[in-house]
Amino acid sequence: MVTTIAQDRQETVATIEALEKRLLWLSAWTIHNANNIRKKRDGLKVGGHQASCASMTAIMAALYFHALRPQDKVAVKPHGGPLLHAIHYLLGNQTLDKLQRFRGLGGVQSYPSRTKDTIPVDFSTGSVGLGVAVTAFTSLVQDYLIAHGQVREEDAGRMIALMGDAELDEGNIYECLIEGYKHDLRNCWWIVDYNRQSLDATTADRMFRRFDDIFETCGWRVVTLKYGKLQRAAFARPGGKAIEDWIENCPNAEFAALTYQGGPAWRERLLADLGKNAAAKKLIGSFDDEQLAELMTNLGGHCVETLMDAFDACDDDRPTLFIAYTVKGHGLPLAGHKDNHSGMMNNPQMEQFRASMGIAEGQEWEPYGGLGDNVAARLDAFVHQSALALKAAEPVAPAVPVPARFPVPEGAEQSTQAAFGRVLLDLAKSGEELADRIVTTAPDVTQTTNLGAFVNQRGLFRRQELADVFHKAKIPSAQKWAAHAAGQHIELGIAENNFFIALTSLGLAAPHFGTRLLPVGTVYDPFVSRGLDALNYGCYQDARFLLVGTPAGLTLAAEGGAHQSINTPLIGMGQPNLAYYEPAYADEVALFMRWAFDHMQQPDGSSVYLRLSTRSIPQIARADDGWEADALKGGYWLRAPGPDATAAIAFTGVVAPEALAAWEQLADDIPGLGLLAVTSPDVLHRGWSARRAARWEGKASEPSHVETLLSALAPGAGLVTVLDGSPGALSWLGGVKGMRVSPLGTDRFGQTGDLPDLYRTYRLDTDAIVDAAAELFLED
Repeated sequence: MVTTIAQDRQETVATIEALEKRLLWLSAWTIHNANNIRKKRDGLKVGGHQASCASMTAIMAALYFHALRPQDKVAVKPHGGPLLHAIHYLLGNQTLDKLQRFRGLGGVQSYPSRTKDTIPVDFSTGSVGLGVAVTAFTSLVQDYLIAHGQVREEDAGRMIALMGDAELDEGNIYECLIEGYKHDLRNCWWIVDYNRQSLDATTADRMFRRFDDIFETCGWRVVTLKYGKLQRAAFARPGGKAIEDWIENCPNAEFAALTYQGGPAWRERLLADLGKNAAAKKLIGSFDDEQLAELMTNLGGHCVETLMDAFDACDDDRPTLFIAYTVKGHGLPLAGHKDNHSGMMNNPQMEQFRASMGIAEGQEWEPYGGLGDNVAARLDAFVHQSALALKAAEPVAPAVPVPARFPVPEGAEQSTQAAFGRVLLDLAKSGEELADRIVTTAPDVTQTTNLGAFVNQRGLFRRQELADVFHKAKIPSAQKWAAHAAGQHIELGIAENNFFIALTSLGLAAPHFGTRLLPVGTVYDPFVSRGLDALNYGCYQDARFLLVGTPAGLTLAAEGGAHQSINTPLIGMGQPNLAYYEPAYADEVALFMRWAFDHMQQPDGSSVYLRLSTRSIPQIARADDGWEADALKGGYWLRAPGPDATAAIAFTGVVAPEALAAWEQLADDIPGLGLLAVTSPDVLHRGWSARRAARWEGKASEPSHVETLLSALAPGAGLVTVLDGSPGALSWLGGVKGMRVSPLGTDRFGQTGDLPDLYRTYRLDTDAIVDAAAELFLED
């Protein structure tokens, strides 16, 4: 029986080793085809990373065809993308046509993409480091869903990141480690392709053991796979210890250079350093040059059996870092060369490589080219019995019902931030299913962004209950934040990258776990920029969340320039898969929040960004709700223009009182003056752009909403635009109908002061709007 098990194990190892060679060939050929065979029309290098793929073929083969379970999810190293597509090509999930169009329109994407690739992709990668951290936060989301009874504990999967060692330079990884430690992270593997070569350099030797220390301090198990089976067998022979010690002390750069130079160079160097050791000299002499080169590069990350054993030994939920030593470009003529990051094989090298693989010319795209029919059939059967082959398609989560209307918070004067908090509190107290699916988070600004009342009602999320010590001691506090498994607020530290990656993971709960969460995240609006890469990352893979940036603009007067946002309206306008609204009044807040929770769940929906303020302003009376449809389209006439109106004031957000006061002063002097509330510069601009694109594409289209709004003005009318942010967010309105524009806004850093002083200094007050209107009618 023992012999049979051992034989089965060795057969599995041999099968996976054969598959490893298929992945090596297919990834290299896909890149070669795109750069050297497919016709180029622009003369530019297509690119690809043959060496980066080659360094991790054994890792991916052992993971996908041995260790992976159907419930596990993997973020693949960006430059290893061709390997993922090669795996799915063997499975029949990827087409030849798309492989042949690698990095071409409609073909395989440069880096794994949930939204652009047609194969199953668990996590998009590309911006290095983010695809690593997202696995940790997705594991936390899984724990949240388990605690809330939406995922069974026995169905918990591992969230796995395959990462290059250069990604360990990314600061967001260490921010993530700290947050993971605080939240008792589990079911997470990070596997490092430790080839010690990046684009510009070889990893510093002094980094040895530093990564281990950092991760172990944060509660991770660290498994170092430095030596493969061949090396360990050689080390056990007489003289082997001397060779092992030599490798231990060999600088990374020298190891890489000797790898590139090959067997003769290895022999010369080893004999020069160890030749006086008779046993070591004899051991070296027992290998020919090719065997010696194979031995010296048989690192743990290239040994399928070593990888399988390591994966099998970690069959628990402890977070684990595998440091798999590899050679960049292993198995290719580029192996070890310091320029191999973006380098690739030339035609003669590829021909030699093809011949060494036993692949006949013209059979390059055959999944099992160069193998006999029996071997090919055996490999194909093995692949189709793998966990990946058995993995179900991503589920379609049922929608969470959204009430037809949200109650509007009461109050003669309100801020949009306070209205937001009140809407959430009302939901928290309701019996709506929507309230149970909301999960909130913030980077240490929960209280100051008006999330506190929701947290008081719904609690902090912790897998282990944590008492509120102040409440227990009967010390008065507005915060009554009990922490327990049923809590719906995930408390985060002040790192905005973590915040946006957490929103990304929460916003992917529907496709990842088949159950919807409706994440709401608040952040100080100026610090949206601090996490912008992670925000873009979440939007790129179509995560769905409600982002609330507050307080915004110069209106946060006393806090000074570092806390006064300027360009966030432009970010909201320019970020794909993010709909940006900036309400002025409480009823707009309620309207947009209700719309957001519905829009986040639509197949063609997106995430939503609300830019809010702490400034309380007088609310206005509404005759009816006829304004709402236009407000959702991006703007409505707060004061409709008269016939043949020659001017209008267009405002966004918290400057509404100044805009309204200016309108009242100017209404007698400029007959028919209109007052346009632009609730979303983003939605208006997208509609205008879509109208123009339809015209270029020969498609039928209706006038955009902004065209309809501005058509109420006389031809050649003038516009005063004003918002507490970059004036460019509204000044484009003049281009819609060829109107003159006098734009107001902030395009320089603010300073401390009270609101009247700052509004006057930065030309956001009523007098500035009146002056800007006069400017429209002045002679040049």
